[in-house]
Amino acid sequence: MRLVFWTGFWAFLIDQVSKYVMLHVLNLSTVRAIDVLPPILNLRYGENRGINFGLFGDAPEVMRWVLIAFSLAIVLGLCLWVRRHADSWPMTVSAGLLAGGALGNVVDRLVYGFVVDFLNMSCCGIRNPYVFNIADIFIFAGAIGLILFEGRARAKNPS
Repeated sequence: MRLVFWTGFWAFLIDQVSKYVMLHVLNLSTVRAIDVLPPILNLRYGENRGINFGLFGDAPEVMRWVLIAFSLAIVLGLCLWVRRHADSWPMTVSAGLLAGGALGNVVDRLVYGFVVDFLNMSCCGIRNPYVFNIADIFIFAGAIGLILFEGRARAKNPS
């Protein structure tokens, strides 16, 4: 459990520091856009009040609290699951990444009322209109890691 905690802590901290820099150092909420390595990497300010790709973004304010409760329930369930089933360090690191990212987005919803998004990536003539943040990367990487490493753990220890 210690590895889950520290991985989650660092994922959470990196996410929150990145958002602080975007909002308070680069003032992205006012500037709205900064091209870093166009079109591959751009900074674009976004407020996500919903879930992935802004789904449910125009829902009533109560949805914010539902999403906070849902995220906290996922993190709690994940921690309970890890205690029982995570038998390898890659699984515990993956769980920590997912938990840290989820908690980073929970803090955004509590502090700002929405999740702060700022990364935009496009390539090969395809313009991506969506923005995301570091927490989303950690959540995605953690979920993929749990899927990949769970399968490997089962292959080694068939029950």
